Amino acid sequence: MKKRLIALLISLVMTFAFLAACAEAPADPPPPSTPEPTAPADPATPDDPPAPPADPVGVTLDIWTNMTGVANDTFAEVCQMFTNETGIDIDYAAPANDYEGLMRTKMATNDMPDVFSTHGWAVIRYGTFLRPLNDQPWFGRVSPQIGPVVSDDNGNMLAFAVDIDIAGMNYNRDILAEVGVDVASIITWSDFEDVCELVKAAGYIPIFLGGIDDWTIGQFFDWVAPSLYITNESNNHRNALLNGSFDWQLWGQIADMFADWNRRGFFNEDCTTADYDTTTLLLGQGEVAFTFFGNYAAMDAASKGNANIGMMPIPAYLPGDSPTLIAGERLALGVWKDSPNEAEALLFLEFLAREDIMVMLAEANGAPAGFSGVQTDLGFLTGDFATWANIRTFPYFDRVFLPSGMWNDLCDTGLGILNGTMSTQAVIDHMESSYNTLRAQ
Repeated sequence: MKKRLIALLISLVMTFAFLAACAEAPADPPPPSTPEPTAPADPATPDDPPAPPADPVGVTLDIWTNMTGVANDTFAEVCQMFTNETGIDIDYAAPANDYEGLMRTKMATNDMPDVFSTHGWAVIRYGTFLRPLNDQPWFGRVSPQIGPVVSDDNGNMLAFAVDIDIAGMNYNRDILAEVGVDVASIITWSDFEDVCELVKAAGYIPIFLGGIDDWTIGQFFDWVAPSLYITNESNNHRNALLNGSFDWQLWGQIADMFADWNRRGFFNEDCTTADYDTTTLLLGQGEVAFTFFGNYAAMDAASKGNANIGMMPIPAYLPGDSPTLIAGERLALGVWKDSPNEAEALLFLEFLAREDIMVMLAEANGAPAGFSGVQTDLGFLTGDFATWANIRTFPYFDRVFLPSGMWNDLCDTGLGILNGTMSTQAVIDHMESSYNTLRAQ
């Protein structure tokens, strides 16, 4: 390279969580699910997988991901292992905060990396750039809990999901114990706000934002928005967001909540200039009570300190609703259909499909493995997966209920609220305009 248990328990946890999400018939139907990935009758893939390259000398794979922290370090290590074993060099890039924008440029010029992470957009955004993977030797091992997420309506699996993302909020168990709060008692955001007041009074930072990496601000809206507009079975706006009839004045609820939390001092004072690495550093050192990230951040924090970190569900907005978790892709990789190094790229995915490599990567993300029957040890998060086994799960808000491209709007408007350049109405107008423009494309 040039540059760069829970075995049965996790299976049961994931199964119970997804079954719980489907247990009740909602008043407003949930988004349509993607069919199970099965090999099409007339697949748009080669009849046989390509043989490993006969002579890898001089071949360099261009691989991009959006990984950060421990997960990124682990992936880089795996790339080096692959090079050592095969002789195939890898030029690995992980531009983090710039990943989405750079990938849009590459799509516009049809100059994609040989292998790249699809970060929740394997089908909708990247589908036309990806080679279907149904013909690969590991295809039959993919968990039915993640296979449909990365497959199109024709059953073509467009990305290889190394793990399965089940996300809640990171929290410090010891801080909550110190202020006398049982995390299971946090049912609504009103409950959560009461806890934040206690945490602040005890001298800790209730919520840390690393706003210089503006994606950390977008996380707030992606985590909180479902509780306002999606999860309540008797009062939700799923169909309206999907069909274009959503009343954007309602977005003022979440904008006002974010602004109110800022006024009440729930965020760190340097919330617009701190970064993600500082977030996980202070979370790991026990100075922060809550963050809006997946389990990868808990793993990053655990590598930087000895704080007692856990995963908790995302609170509900309205009384009568219940907390939820988020489910979707974490580390999922696709192969560019026009890659000049297709054989080497597929060989790399086959390398990742080795059980020892998959476990290594999944554990770095704090996630169950993407193959059925593969065991991962999630360490200090193991008990949380068992505790929240019956919690409903919903997809990432921006990946299903907003048009492709609106992630930046979540980040930009949130930053505008924090630095005082955008009023609630300005945020509403911006979101509505972007939504209508992108839906029309």
